[in-house]
Amino acid sequence: MRNIILSILGVVLIFGAIYIGNNIASTKKKKRPIPEKVIKTVFTDTIENGEVQIVIPANGSLMSKHRVELYAEVQGVFRTSSKLFKPGQEYRQGETLIRIDASEYYASVQSSKSNLYNSIAAIMPDLRLDFQDVFPKWQSYLVSFDLDKPTPKLPEMISEKENYFITGRGIISNYYNVKNLEQRLAKYTIRAPFTGILTEALVTEGSLIRNGQKLGEYIDPSVYEMEVALSKTYASLLKVGESVVLRNIEHTETYTGTVSRVNGSIDPTTQTITAFIEVKNEMLKEGMYLEASLNAKEEDDVIEISRNLFLDTEQIFIVRDSVLDLIDVTPVYFSDSKVILRAVPDGTVILSKPVPGAYAGMLVKPYSSKTEAPKPDVAEKPKTLEVSKSKKAK
Repeated sequence: MRNIILSILGVVLIFGAIYIGNNIASTKKKKRPIPEKVIKTVFTDTIENGEVQIVIPANGSLMSKHRVELYAEVQGVFRTSSKLFKPGQEYRQGETLIRIDASEYYASVQSSKSNLYNSIAAIMPDLRLDFQDVFPKWQSYLVSFDLDKPTPKLPEMISEKENYFITGRGIISNYYNVKNLEQRLAKYTIRAPFTGILTEALVTEGSLIRNGQKLGEYIDPSVYEMEVALSKTYASLLKVGESVVLRNIEHTETYTGTVSRVNGSIDPTTQTITAFIEVKNEMLKEGMYLEASLNAKEEDDVIEISRNLFLDTEQIFIVRDSVLDLIDVTPVYFSDSKVILRAVPDGTVILSKPVPGAYAGMLVKPYSSKTEAPKPDVAEKPKTLEVSKSKKAK
């Protein structure tokens, strides 16, 4: 009897364990959820073709438009003047920059002028007797001759006979010898060719200056030029006289310049063309680094969008019936952040900001600032799923 009871209990326990196990297994089974279709909210813009100004970015350093390197053509000791020959010293046009001691050379010039005077004085008796008609002008020349002033020009000879007589006495050769010495004497004093400032001084007062030695650099601080190298593709776009916007590297100051010159040849090694931008401003200094924006050309019937929206396949995304699509476009010009496109029909709705993971056929929802705030995505349940299935079935 005991064995029967134990057997019955064992069977009951077995069936109970199976029943409990089945219940536990059935509770772990979950229904497969219906996937939710995500519709991204996108920013869009409606195309309207028009005129777009092509702006070419460039950069470079300023240099004075009027710049002079000072060199010595004579030898001597540098004498002091009214102003110190130091960097930063300002001079007016015609003021003495450098004065080299010329006392010895000056004496030789005076000696040559004296010889010329004596030569002319020696022929005066002959002129009185044989050339009475030309004697008065040579007499006036001698009276106006001053050894302390530049040698005056010889009187004009009106006949061959007079010319042969004067030339035969060696007066013409003596005159040009004196003028040559006077020209060289003038090189002992270097004067400012224009109002400006000394930027470099390589000699000091009292030092011996040698022929051919560089003395310094002198610039006009009122007008500067910036040399920029641009791609050869812009050669036909650059125009002399075009306005240029210049900014410092901190973008805190803005200046206005103009394209003054464009090089007629292209650098064969870099395939670039050189343009020069002229700018005037009291705040500018030589050597300043500036960024330029050159207005090169206006394109008609085009649009300008961000380069992030332009695909490598020369296509852009458009929104058509809440679905993304691709259209072919023609790029006209590329900048660092923008691209100018042609062949985009007016009224086309395009993306104004890139969408991660975008593809043709993707369902999207244009964002409207009047109705709601932008959301990263919107999830819709079975109804959207049914729509997507019907599209897939088609």
